[in-house]
Amino acid sequence: MYRWEITRAALAQRVLAIVRSDSYDHAHATADNLLSAGITSLEISLTTPFALEAVTTLIREVGDDAVIGAGTVLDAASARMAVDAGARFLVSPSLDPEVIRTGHRYGLPVFPGVATPTEAVHAMELGADALKLFPASAYGPRWVSDVRAALPQAAVVPTGGVTLAEAPDWIAAGAVACGMGSALSEGDRDTVGKRAAELLARLADVAPPLDSAPELY
Repeated sequence: MYRWEITRAALAQRVLAIVRSDSYDHAHATADNLLSAGITSLEISLTTPFALEAVTTLIREVGDDAVIGAGTVLDAASARMAVDAGARFLVSPSLDPEVIRTGHRYGLPVFPGVATPTEAVHAMELGADALKLFPASAYGPRWVSDVRAALPQAAVVPTGGVTLAEAPDWIAAGAVACGMGSALSEGDRDTVGKRAAELLARLADVAPPLDSAPELY
């Protein structure tokens, strides 16, 4: 797949699930719950023990049924290890040009962290495939609508403190997707399944999934 195809697939449901855990087993179980709930895109944070092994295992298990990426990628070395582990995309809380260059060198889209319009423009100049607004809890949906009034080409993915109640407001404000962690994944399989179904329905009411929306690129 080309980078733009992976980007579109990763953001298709307008939610990017984040798995951050204190153990490999818990991370795998959390990811399995999310995938069983119908979530088709998730990132494994590299703060999780044996995160890259989890990435490799999940990719082997799901094949092309979901898009698995690596999160909290802080430098070129981590980016290359994520590439080798089979990650399909890279996400970072910060803006490091070498992470973007490394991901692009091997055909992976990169979603770096930004917190200001200046960082957003710089990230786009570096070729960022989408922009992770982090931490979203420090801002609000109005930030997206205000910034996109000047930068309508910015594909913003608010992440960090996005709640189930607020996610549709972020999408309505112009965010291309929302990154969500424990607010989405906490609980047993049935709880996660019901929560995910409700969230996906609410997001679809605000904006169509990207696989049925007009071309972005």
